[in-house]
Amino acid sequence: MTRASLGNFNFWNQWVRFSEETVTKDLEQIQTPSKNPVYRPQFVWDLSQSGFLRLLLRRYSRGDPIRELAQDLPGLLDAWELSNRLAADICREHKLETCRDWTFDLANLNYYNWCFWLVGLALSLEIPDDQWRRLLALIGGEGEDILLDRVIARRESSRRIGSVLLHPKPYARLLKAIDAPQAQQAALLKAFVDHWYAELARRGKDELWWYVYGDPTKHPLEKGSYFGRWCIEAVAAVKAFGLDDSLCLGHEHYPGDLLRPDGPSTHPGRSEAKPGLWQRLFGRERG
Repeated sequence: MTRASLGNFNFWNQWVRFSEETVTKDLEQIQTPSKNPVYRPQFVWDLSQSGFLRLLLRRYSRGDPIRELAQDLPGLLDAWELSNRLAADICREHKLETCRDWTFDLANLNYYNWCFWLVGLALSLEIPDDQWRRLLALIGGEGEDILLDRVIARRESSRRIGSVLLHPKPYARLLKAIDAPQAQQAALLKAFVDHWYAELARRGKDELWWYVYGDPTKHPLEKGSYFGRWCIEAVAAVKAFGLDDSLCLGHEHYPGDLLRPDGPSTHPGRSEAKPGLWQRLFGRERG
């Protein structure tokens, strides 16, 4: 059963295959000499971010077994680490301060959002300790953000906790849910999930890399950039603090199955679009 609220199984099958083929092609490409070595660190980073992560989330949206999703995380970590090594080499060779086109800093919402997703996936999928340590080393930022630090500290007790919430909108709602009396946590968590997507809206350089692609009214579904619109941050908090997520189950943005690997699914069943309707909507069959 597909979990995403948009796209039928054929749609997700097509785009999972596309992601798999793209990742394979990119992995082969980075084994060959680059025609533009200065760009190579960014290319490999994109493989980590847009390649492996998008593949994992498309698998979730398609309805793949939860216990199979972690297979994409080692490749993601490998690519991120390689990107960092290549960037350091280029910076050293050309005496540059940075070799990337945006800042790897938790104060950057793109980076914060990316890191929070990965922490949520790592916690919910219960990745091995060696992968967990590699992830934390890549994320960095210890002591910079009170919310992310506290979530990480539930598995990494030595984590230093920051005193500032770097991105109050929308994350102040999640912090409020964590700190609330137990009887209020379920409703406050749902309020966070309800407002999560709308309150992540930014403009210009601060716009999230996936945000427009997550809105099929702005970026047509048939272009294949939509990979689901999942509030993994909420799952991270539920896993870390044992919050009651019962009011979020079935919400179009809440990936509750990540916390229930043996089922049944928390997503509502829906009828698959008939081929004729799919063809009329998107111009051709998805196979």
